[in-house]
Amino acid sequence: MSDPRNELPAAEELERLVALALDDARGRGATAAEAAFSSDLGLSANVRKGDIDTLEHHRGRDLGVTVYMGGCKGSASAGALSEAAVRDAVRAACDIARYTSDDPANGLAPAERMVQDPPDLDLDHPWQLSADEAVELARECEAAAVEADARIENTEGAGVGVHRGLYAYGNTHGLFAVLPESHHSIHCVAVAGHGEAMQRDYHYTVARDPAALEAARAVGRQAAEHAVARLGAASLGTERVPVLFQAPVAKGLIGHLVSAVSGSALYREASFLAGSAGRQIFPDWVQMVERPHIPRALGSAAFDAEGVATADAALVEGGVLQRYVLDSYSARRLGLATTANAGGVHNLEVAHGSDDLDGLIRRMGRGLIVTELMGQGVNLVTGDYSRGAAGFWVEDGAIVRPVQEVTIAGHLGDIFAGIQAVGSDVDRRGGIRTGSILTAEMTVAGQ
Repeated sequence: MSDPRNELPAAEELERLVALALDDARGRGATAAEAAFSSDLGLSANVRKGDIDTLEHHRGRDLGVTVYMGGCKGSASAGALSEAAVRDAVRAACDIARYTSDDPANGLAPAERMVQDPPDLDLDHPWQLSADEAVELARECEAAAVEADARIENTEGAGVGVHRGLYAYGNTHGLFAVLPESHHSIHCVAVAGHGEAMQRDYHYTVARDPAALEAARAVGRQAAEHAVARLGAASLGTERVPVLFQAPVAKGLIGHLVSAVSGSALYREASFLAGSAGRQIFPDWVQMVERPHIPRALGSAAFDAEGVATADAALVEGGVLQRYVLDSYSARRLGLATTANAGGVHNLEVAHGSDDLDGLIRRMGRGLIVTELMGQGVNLVTGDYSRGAAGFWVEDGAIVRPVQEVTIAGHLGDIFAGIQAVGSDVDRRGGIRTGSILTAEMTVAGQ
C-alpha cells in the first residue's frame, strides 16, 4: 500500500471545511452546530488454500453536520470534500431542523467540558505493506495452521488487514480537534477433522502498531490448536454448575453491563439496572475503571464523539456501580452530566487476580468453560440471559472433554453478583479489557 500519510486529508483542510460548515449553519439561523469528519483507508488481503480469495483497497470519507435551532435538531452528511457539498449538507440539516419537534435535551455538550490541548496517545502507526506482501503474509499464516497438525484438513482462510483513519470534530463552542489512528490485524480460521466430525475455530491479533502484532505463523498455529482441541465435542445433560467465561467471551459479559447502564437504555426505561447507580451489583472486590489515555491502546481517545475531554473514571468500585455511561443528550434526559462516553467506553479495565486461566480451572473444580457463544438471548429489560455455548467440561480441576450444543442460562444480576474471580489472562483486543471470568453457578442445558 502506498504511504497513507500522503493520502489522508490534511488537518488544515478539514479545519477549513468544518469552519465553513459551522459558519454556514449560523448564517442559516442555527443557534448551535457541530461537524464531524472521518476518513478511512486501508488494505485487506484474504487467502484460502493458498489462493487469493479477496484483495481490496478501502477508502472512505464522510462529513456529518448537525444543527440546532433551539431544541430542534437536524442532521445531514456529505460524501465529498468540497465547499459545495458541505453547503448542501448544511442546508439539508437546517431544513430538517425546521420540521422536527423541539426537545430541550438536544444541544451540544457543555462548553466547559470540551477537550483542551488533547494529549498525543500515539495511536497512529502506518504499516507500509504492499498488496503482494499482505497476500504472502496471509499465505504464511494459513500454511502454519495446516502444518501445525495432521488433523487440520481444511481452512476457511487467513487474512491481513491494514487500516488508517482520521477523525476530526468541531463545534460552535470554538472547538476543533483531530484524532489520527491506525489498527492492523492478522486472522486465521482452521478446520479440523472431516465430515460430521469437523470442528472450526480461529485466532486473531490486532494492534495499532504493526510491531505489536503476533507473528503470522503464530496466529495460524493458535487457530489450528483451537480447532483440534474441539474434536469429539458432544453435548451435556442439564444441571447447575459453575461457568468460566474465557477472556474473549467474558468481554461480552461486561459489554452487557455497559449496555444496561448506558443512557439510551436508561431514559427509555429499557434496562433492568435502571436506578442502580450507588447500588452494589458485584462482589465487593470487583473494580472496573475506564482508562482512556493508555498509549497505543485500541480503546484510547483524548475526547469522545462530542468533543468532551476523557479522563480516568471508575465505573464499578467495591462492587458498587459508581455511575452510568452517558452522552450529553441522555445525561440531560436523566438530569445528570455527560460522562464523556458519546461513542462508547474507552479501555474499560476489569481488575483481576493472580490466577491465570489454568488457575481458574483448578479453582472451579467442576463445571463448564465457555469459549464460544451463539444467539442473541440477552434481554436487558428483564436481565434474563440464555445463549447457545460451546467450550470444555472440567472435572477435578482439569479439562476432560470438549462440549458443544448446550445452552447456558441465568439472570445477569445473579451472574454479576456471583462472580468468583477474574483471571490474569487479560484480552486487550478492544475497548473492554478483562481476563476470564468465573461465575458461581448457571443452568447448563444440553440433551
